[in-house]
Amino acid sequence: MAESNITKWALAASLKELMMEQPFEKINVAQICARCHMNRKSFYYHFKDKYDLVNWIFDTEFIALVKEEDLGSRYQERWAFIEKTCHYFYQNHVFYRKALQIRGQNSFCEHFREYIRPLLAGRITYVFKQAQPDAFTLDFFTDALLCAMERWLLTKECMSPEEFLEKIKWLSEEGARSIYRELLQAEQEENGR
Repeated sequence: MAESNITKWALAASLKELMMEQPFEKINVAQICARCHMNRKSFYYHFKDKYDLVNWIFDTEFIALVKEEDLGSRYQERWAFIEKTCHYFYQNHVFYRKALQIRGQNSFCEHFREYIRPLLAGRITYVFKQAQPDAFTLDFFTDALLCAMERWLLTKECMSPEEFLEKIKWLSEEGARSIYRELLQAEQEENGR
């Protein structure tokens, strides 16, 4: 591992430890550096601020975990990706519980939103057969996903990833079936007149 990465990982481990002990807003760069015996100059050589470090942790851990995933059109592959995502967030829920509470510019929520938007855009394009989803549609699905993830991870006794995924899958599938049945019934009633 390159020395640069060793330094970044040491700073990341330090921040994660501090986030288990105190709120993110009370943590400063000096504390992060002191915890891993580095100076502030080393921190600022690698990161703009503590928000940048939180986002680097996500980028490095999560994106490395899912970068090889095939998000093609196969239904089971997409659910496998979602399952892997849920397991990652659950295994790291103490860290992400605090990261999701950070608000404002450069916050993890905004960073995560920017990461998932292109993924959702691809799915929306496929499902709705649109060349490019409009901003409202993309924002709607992005907000729904973020809200569900936040509600799950911010709950004091958050449910297991299996239970969370089972509920999401049931709601998605039953919701689609129910809407389809209603549309068929309305069409049949319309044709029966």
